[in-house]
Amino acid sequence: MDAYTGFASVYDMFMDNIPYEEWCGYLTSLLREYGAEEGILLDLGCGTGSLTELLAKQGYDMIGVDFSEDMLQIAMEKREQSGLPILYLQQDMREFELYGTVRAVVSICDSMNYILEYEDLVQVFRLVNNYLDPRGIFIFDLNTEYKYREILGQSTIAEDREESSFIWDNDYDDEERINEYDLTLFIREEGELYRKYQETHFQRAYSLEEVKTAIEEAGMEFVTAYDAFTREMPKETSERIYVIAREQGK
Repeated sequence: MDAYTGFASVYDMFMDNIPYEEWCGYLTSLLREYGAEEGILLDLGCGTGSLTELLAKQGYDMIGVDFSEDMLQIAMEKREQSGLPILYLQQDMREFELYGTVRAVVSICDSMNYILEYEDLVQVFRLVNNYLDPRGIFIFDLNTEYKYREILGQSTIAEDREESSFIWDNDYDDEERINEYDLTLFIREEGELYRKYQETHFQRAYSLEEVKTAIEEAGMEFVTAYDAFTREMPKETSERIYVIAREQGK
């Protein structure tokens, strides 16, 4: 079943523990540090647009790209409420197209982990390089092998709320480095009626060396990587890292 269909309607509810304002502050500090103080910014894998909205409020001209029609519908509802001039496009990040180049590209909340094949990761990086302004910046995050293996592993996570509940069954294949999680959702629709949705999500763990190689193979320049929300180099126990790359010719 397609990811982020039934889950899209309650995604923000279950992600209310994510400090988006803090994430936006960290991200904008990196963007400005590496020369993207203003201009057009692409949010690749924008989901329901929570971070896209915050970046627009920071003065960036925002474009949001996501594959999920359901997630984008919620993002556009937010845009209608805020009145912010955000352009949303429903596209697969492996073959996205823009009308012109952008000052920077960001991809946050482990969107790149959803790219399961190394060759597809290189293709995404090639497209990013193609649509960046000269010396434009690309910032993205990744869940690490350590997180999949040691934190998530073989586990079950459940949460029960008045309007909805979910069960997350996680399974990480250390040999294939593929993380599979099966979501079972019960979403209240009217009265005491709950509708059941089931989704299966797959993510891949990439080593930092693989990511560096993919960036260079795509024609980009690897700049640096940080342990998430710090300016420190990634550690063996880092659960999330931020990677910074730069456009280096078409």
